[in-house]
Amino acid sequence: MSPHPEPAPQARASQRTPDERRALAALSLSALLSSLGTSIANVGLPTLAQAFDASFQQVQWIVLAYLLALTTLVVSAGRLGDLIGRRRLLLAGILLFTVASVLCGAAPSLWLLIAARAAQGVGAAVMMALTMALVGGTVPKARTGSAMGLLGTMSAVGTALGPSLGGVLISGFGWRAIFLVNLPLGILTLLLAHRHLPADLPGRPAGGARFDHVGTLLLASTLAAYALAMTLGRGGSGPLGAGLLAAAACGAVLFVRAEARVASPLIRPRALRDPGLGGSLAMSVLVSTVMMATLVVGPFHLARGLGLHEALVGLVMSAGPLAAALTGVPAGRLADRFGGPRTTVAGLAAMAAGAGALSMLPASSGVTGYLAPMVVVTAGYAVFQTANNTAVMADVPANRRGVVSGLLNLSRNLGLVTGASVMGAVFAGASATADVTTAGPEAVAAGMRITFAVAAGLILAALAIAVALATAPRRAGKAQTRRRAGAVVHGPRSGQRRP
Repeated sequence: MSPHPEPAPQARASQRTPDERRALAALSLSALLSSLGTSIANVGLPTLAQAFDASFQQVQWIVLAYLLALTTLVVSAGRLGDLIGRRRLLLAGILLFTVASVLCGAAPSLWLLIAARAAQGVGAAVMMALTMALVGGTVPKARTGSAMGLLGTMSAVGTALGPSLGGVLISGFGWRAIFLVNLPLGILTLLLAHRHLPADLPGRPAGGARFDHVGTLLLASTLAAYALAMTLGRGGSGPLGAGLLAAAACGAVLFVRAEARVASPLIRPRALRDPGLGGSLAMSVLVSTVMMATLVVGPFHLARGLGLHEALVGLVMSAGPLAAALTGVPAGRLADRFGGPRTTVAGLAAMAAGAGALSMLPASSGVTGYLAPMVVVTAGYAVFQTANNTAVMADVPANRRGVVSGLLNLSRNLGLVTGASVMGAVFAGASATADVTTAGPEAVAAGMRITFAVAAGLILAALAIAVALATAPRRAGKAQTRRRAGAVVHGPRSGQRRP
């Protein structure tokens, strides 16, 4: 017998090799950079409007260009990675993001800055789509949840860090620094990914699959029209919004028809009819819509309802992303231990409880009364996001991981875009004032309660889907047991041969 026996399989599954840790570090930094790129530019819009002598509507395109590129191309980037190699495409995406960041920092005019931000969004779409897809080839299946939790934590850190880091950089070094900070981070991410991510398998895709150019163009156009309708078109109100929504609807019909005819579709229509994937995507849209409500309504409640100074508003608002960041890794371990479906239900139940508490919040509760349920909502969101992603990605075939990862990210982005418009409109309507920025504390409090009552309803709808998905295997197992028991008791039906 060897004096150094091999560790048990469970022990080996819990041990990470140095290469695995560095590969996860590369994926984590990719998640951090893409989320940081989303949040860091918002704080610089007033400074950029002054630097380029532009209106708010013009500098708003600095944020919109990034979000449009990210939203419209994330699924296509995932599918392209499935076809040509995820590691190869991720390296190209990190390089593009880094170079575009430098171009943003060096832009001499507003429109060149917007163009560079669009290129940065393309790189972010690749990074966001492929980080989750590469987890399957980087860590054992038993630790998928932990890895997903780590990625969720880094994404939350990037979202929380963006406004505070951006403010420090602008005050100390000027607006260009909020883009140039990505240069050292991008180089580090590129080096780690190049050295430690597993190599792509050689050979052509199975079945001679090709990239669906027509489907990609139709999907990108449809998503762009919808995103613009939700942002510039104010959720579809007015002629511009209605026209963009109509264009999005027509694009969706054309996309479905095109995918049914092409040999190698970008998204297989039958895949979306799968209850597991379709339900997970629907839950992600609903939950992300609610999370955007916390970002839209929270600042008004804290500033107008509770009378907090801007610095205190920012400090209180950062508690939510911090709670999500601290919850991500433990949530992944829970998903590994108890399974994705059960952990998803637990996360949604926590979100429903927190949103319900916010909908009944008395005006006299103060900051603590707001903060406690908000932390519950954001921690529940981290649990849901990690468990939902784990449940979906754990059983995806290797040749479809990229596109499914892209769909998960797309559902989240669509929820955020929808929430910014729809939940903002609910809040404004519930406040019953012409201009919510000048509304009194009572109006803001009423608007917040109604908005989170709607949010609680959306979470309960997602919870119903999660419970149905979690109990479906159990119901199928019981039905199979009853069929077997009937065969044993009653024997074969008439007309059937006995073996």
